[in-house]
Amino acid sequence: MEKAKFLKSLGLDKKNAGTSTGVESTDSGKYIESYSPVDGTLIGRVSITSKREYNAVLKVSTEAAAEWKKIPAPQRGEIVRQYGDALRDNKDALGRLVSYEMGKSLQEGWGEVQEMIDICDFAVGLSRQLYGLTMHSERPYHRMYEQWHPLGVVGIISAFNFPVAVWSWNSMIALVCGDVSIWKASEKTPLCAVACQNIFRDVLKKNNVAEGVSCIVTGDYKVGQWMTTDTRIPLISATGSSRMGRIVGATVAERFGKSLLELGGNNAIIVTPSADLNIVMTGAVFGAVGTCGQRCTSTRRLIVHADVYDTVRDNLIKAYDQLKIGNPLDEKNHVGPLIDKDAVKTYLSAIKAAKKEGGNFIVEGGVVTGRGYKSGCYVKPCIAEIKHNAKIVHHETFAPILYLIKYKGDLENAIAIQNEVPQGLSSAVMTNNLKEAELFLSAGGSDCGIANVNIGTSGAEIGGAFGGEKETGGGRESGSDSWKAYMRRQTNTINYSDTVPLAQGIKFDF
Repeated sequence: MEKAKFLKSLGLDKKNAGTSTGVESTDSGKYIESYSPVDGTLIGRVSITSKREYNAVLKVSTEAAAEWKKIPAPQRGEIVRQYGDALRDNKDALGRLVSYEMGKSLQEGWGEVQEMIDICDFAVGLSRQLYGLTMHSERPYHRMYEQWHPLGVVGIISAFNFPVAVWSWNSMIALVCGDVSIWKASEKTPLCAVACQNIFRDVLKKNNVAEGVSCIVTGDYKVGQWMTTDTRIPLISATGSSRMGRIVGATVAERFGKSLLELGGNNAIIVTPSADLNIVMTGAVFGAVGTCGQRCTSTRRLIVHADVYDTVRDNLIKAYDQLKIGNPLDEKNHVGPLIDKDAVKTYLSAIKAAKKEGGNFIVEGGVVTGRGYKSGCYVKPCIAEIKHNAKIVHHETFAPILYLIKYKGDLENAIAIQNEVPQGLSSAVMTNNLKEAELFLSAGGSDCGIANVNIGTSGAEIGGAFGGEKETGGGRESGSDSWKAYMRRQTNTINYSDTVPLAQGIKFDF
């Protein structure tokens, strides 16, 4: 499908895509221009939300929330089901936009839209399973139970690397819980947000549901500040760097709001002597170079036992030699561009720092130049042999740099190396030893929110709660019981006797 065709099918205009705030398609006179990292050309521009427009969005969102929560949860699920079907119809076009605006491979672009579809399916089922608990009262003729109620307006701040999926993880769950959402998408991928809103608007209109149920606002960090300080938004779900998370978490906590933080990752795969090295190669290479190393779950560190280190090292060099770097819309290519030239500078700085700390690059990095790479955002995935305690190794670099680390002794030594970094998102061990697998998953094993055996660190399914510990923020999105973050818990006691007995046997007579 040609670029002009898939953009048009998503309701996007190169000159001005508007903002589709949920109030109306507005034009503040100030714009974000979205340039593709694939070829450096202008895809389109989006109007920046003004403070006046922001307040208008909050007004319609608050009004919509008052009505949306009254709709039975299964009926809310039906709206989400229809959105899932609309995404199926637009999967090819939206996946191509994700690939073109963000730079990830076309397969990953389609995969991201499939994640949206999957979470819609999950949320539909969830709409009939928002269970509370019933417990026995110590007082006769009393019943106790707990139930869950909507929070109201949920603010979603997402990052460029998953420009559509992470919003849907939050928004689709929030919707069936009875909340409405306001989405502040990354200013690096605003057209993806507008496209999602355009598709959803049609579903809402068909069902006579107020458009304020799902709104977007666009702009830089200032728009995010409006949201995090706004007492009308009881929950802020923010995805981004640990630095950003510290600011958001503190700001929201100061006003006694709730925050759900999905922050940095510095993920490791441990390779033990018993590991199947074919599995190691697939998991490690995709984990390190998928999305050009711009996933929060990207593999940053490969911790390999001395007994198999040389073999793994040689296999990695051969595998990297086969990688094809180029236009991600061409399915023959494995690696697309970084998001922008600032990301390229960060990548080059990390390579320089690694070399300064003794890193030996067995696969050299650098910027790819020449015909077909005119955006200046294409870089070479690289591998550095380095000590585990080097400062740069403990820092998350959003780029395809893999640190190869040797360990000796038993698995506990490797786990200690893995856990010594401040981030705690995803982790994996490659082993055919049952005792090693169980140790890695035990309380004394990986300290990450995600711990895998014989698969890589990247590629989480929507059925499991997604998130991490330590500087990753502690939040959980998507599957399992993560829906509870989008609701408030209420404990209820009903007295159906003719007296008012007090708990703990307290007497109060008068």
